[in-house]
Amino acid sequence: MGIRVAVAGASGYAGGELLRLLAGHPDLEIGAVTGASSAGKPVTEVHPNLTGHPAFDGRDFQATDASTLSAAELIFMALPHGESAALAEQLPDALIVDLSADFRLGDEQAWHRFYGADVRYAGRWAYGLPELPGARDAIRAARTVAAPGCYATTSILALAPLLAAGLAQPADIVIVAASGTSGAGRSPRPDLLASEVMGSMSAYKAGGRHRHTPEIEQALTEVLYFHPERARGDSPPVTISFTPVLAPMPRGILATCTARLTPAAADSPDPDSALRGAFADAYAGEPFVHLLPAGQWPVTGAVAGSNGAHVQVTADPHAGRAVVVATTDNLGKGAAGQAVQIANLMLGLPETAGLTTHGVHP
Repeated sequence: MGIRVAVAGASGYAGGELLRLLAGHPDLEIGAVTGASSAGKPVTEVHPNLTGHPAFDGRDFQATDASTLSAAELIFMALPHGESAALAEQLPDALIVDLSADFRLGDEQAWHRFYGADVRYAGRWAYGLPELPGARDAIRAARTVAAPGCYATTSILALAPLLAAGLAQPADIVIVAASGTSGAGRSPRPDLLASEVMGSMSAYKAGGRHRHTPEIEQALTEVLYFHPERARGDSPPVTISFTPVLAPMPRGILATCTARLTPAAADSPDPDSALRGAFADAYAGEPFVHLLPAGQWPVTGAVAGSNGAHVQVTADPHAGRAVVVATTDNLGKGAAGQAVQIANLMLGLPETAGLTTHGVHP
């Protein structure tokens, strides 16, 4: 028998991907599986890809409540924003990995600005991006961890090495990131109909309005000031211009990020080598983040179905900027896969247990 885990909100896309990963995990046993609007429905009716696994055949979704979840040793919450905080209050002693935004931000004003003045701010938990400086120790020590958003994960992985190495200026960062439709969740919406999405791409929430903006700025600012010798007064906090784009694919994120080079990078005899060296150092030994060979650019299909992230970086001397392209599966490293990676750390298991860095192709 493995460590018993529960999934709240398992009827959505991220919840379904969690169930798929947990079904193959060598050390975890699936306990309660809940879904509000799907309570009473067979799990395999909502997620037919899970048919044939003994953990799901003949099992129905249960209602999401604290009593149903409390028997688990760890709980994954894949709930809509605002619902996790209320449920977590009823489970004060539980180990929890939360996939919503409820506990990501440390700035209450930023929370209300992006999530609503009337939406209660619940505080901040440990931030669950293990590849950030100091993050693994914080995750291992925490009882509750907030998993990052999908856009945030991809963008932060693309930019953190530049800022940590002092190769990019923090106040002029531009991110344009395309996401598959599953990133918008499973609730039906007219703009997500196949007839609207197929053969078309569209930007949305441009001009700094997307909710992942403060999360990305928060994490990158903390990377900037992580080193003890770098005082907070040395440079301004990170500011980004973030434009998300809806792409006609079910899953995947491709983030193109640019930042103005610092003089140290721009005046280097070989800026490309300086940038690549920073990424090679930052992700040396990382099981899931891979710097691609020079000249090979990330593609979303290469990481589909995996917990992998591919990154590539180059210098644009004409514009004086670094260009980084990163890709993840928004349901993998951007959601469910990362949640399992976090849980492995919290439970003292091998970090890679139940996960793969290899995508499905074609």
